[in-house]
Amino acid sequence: MTAPATGTLHHVEVWVPDLDRAVASFGWLLEALGHVRFQSWTTGRSWRLGATYLVVEASPARTADRHDRCRPGLNHLAFHVEDHRAVEALVAEAPRHGWSLMFPDRHPHAGGERTYAAYLENTDGFEVELVAGTHP
Repeated sequence: MTAPATGTLHHVEVWVPDLDRAVASFGWLLEALGHVRFQSWTTGRSWRLGATYLVVEASPARTADRHDRCRPGLNHLAFHVEDHRAVEALVAEAPRHGWSLMFPDRHPHAGGERTYAAYLENTDGFEVELVAGTHP
């Protein structure tokens, strides 16, 4: 593998209140997007795509049991998705893995008419945005 470009994300670590729920929701989504399981330990898991990996960890040092995306800190993670058909396939499968569609009345243009994206929230309050690379 070629050395990653300076400034490229190395990893993102997300502290979660329940590892099993995080593995069920984030694990399914990341694997559906092409990530592969990378690391596993008692309180965490990670998935890798290229040189970047994403960690979910139920750290004993965390101070809250629910993520609040409206507070300072992480609001959401946004992922590229091949096209609008792939976005819709993920949206259709997402509820079986702990995700619900946000802004259903404005889907798939909640980000504006020129954007085709799905906004999903999991049981623990984490949001992801799935942005189509191409759309009608």
